[in-house]
Amino acid sequence: MTTVAALNQAVEAMKEEVVAWRRYLHENPEISFHEEKTAQFVFETLSSFGNLEISRPTKNSVMARLIGSEPGKVLAMRADMDALPITEENTFEFISKNPGVMHACGHDGHTSMLLGTAKILSGMKDQVKGEVRFLFQHAEEVYPGGAEEMVQAGVMDGVDMVIGTHLWSTMEFGTVGICPGPMMAAPDTFWITVLGKGGHAALPHETIDSIAIAAQVVTNLQHVVSRYADPLDNLVLSVTQIIGGTTHNVIPGAVKLCGTVRSFDKNLRESVPATMERVIKGITDAHGGSYEFKYEFGYRPVINDAEVTQLMEDVVVESLGTEWVEHMRPTMGGEDFSAFQQKAPGCFFYVAAGNKEKGITYPHHHPRFTIDEDALEVGVKMFVNAARKIVMES
Repeated sequence: MTTVAALNQAVEAMKEEVVAWRRYLHENPEISFHEEKTAQFVFETLSSFGNLEISRPTKNSVMARLIGSEPGKVLAMRADMDALPITEENTFEFISKNPGVMHACGHDGHTSMLLGTAKILSGMKDQVKGEVRFLFQHAEEVYPGGAEEMVQAGVMDGVDMVIGTHLWSTMEFGTVGICPGPMMAAPDTFWITVLGKGGHAALPHETIDSIAIAAQVVTNLQHVVSRYADPLDNLVLSVTQIIGGTTHNVIPGAVKLCGTVRSFDKNLRESVPATMERVIKGITDAHGGSYEFKYEFGYRPVINDAEVTQLMEDVVVESLGTEWVEHMRPTMGGEDFSAFQQKAPGCFFYVAAGNKEKGITYPHHHPRFTIDEDALEVGVKMFVNAARKIVMES
């Protein structure tokens, strides 16, 4: 039976290859639902390993199955592959070759880590009892997301548990973040148009001032959180965009607002749109205006299964050491990994990828975002040792 030490040594031996894959992907980013070349690169790389059954569940995703010599549990591992519409401002030698597109969230690292995991485990087919399923997912960044499409295509059929990770640049390298229960929120989106009556700014009494009304809408929407929700519930409501007006002496007839709502509780989440609309209607009616309101429910919240999460914490201790465990608080960020968790109990965890000494301090989605590439080795060790514990020792 392969030991933790042997697996860790195998990971360390192929670190340069994993880094090379990451840098190739970083140079060649593709945005959500357009990952054609990325998916083909993953498909061809997986095909070179042997012992894997490889398929394309959707146009831009890839699945590889390592089916063991004996029956047992089915473990799914997921990596997302898409980049963001951001112009990169980094100056290292492997910056994006695709203008206006950048891997600014670490998905290049996620993909390379799972490729490294697949390469190591594919050589251990005779030790696998059950199956390891490698899911290379498209379009995590854009709703409705690639995870749901892959689930609909059947990639989770028969899966007993699912794990995934995110390289996290705001955590200093040297830890793995574990969070049982609610971990990432449901990210919903809203659009509001405040409709007034435009006119000359010197004659406001002849107008219905959409800007003044919109300002009150923005302010009063905060009451949805502070006065209409239980203070012990997690809820964020942020207006993130205001569009209105063309010049200094014209009161516009309409102002557009856009924003996001983040929550964990299903009942609270479902009640928010009606509460928001009641506030919007009351303010616009009071000032003689009207409104248009659209609300879109996004991904479900990421809720980590207690048993699988404890198992992954055990993997951290066994493969890296007790000092590597960092118990994390939930975050109001969103992730469509939750779609996989609807089909099997799962755990999503963080791998710390920031490093102040190396100048790796920029947050996710920043034009100078990058990762400490030493974190790639950590991610692969987590994946291969999870497989050892779940489908090789059972």
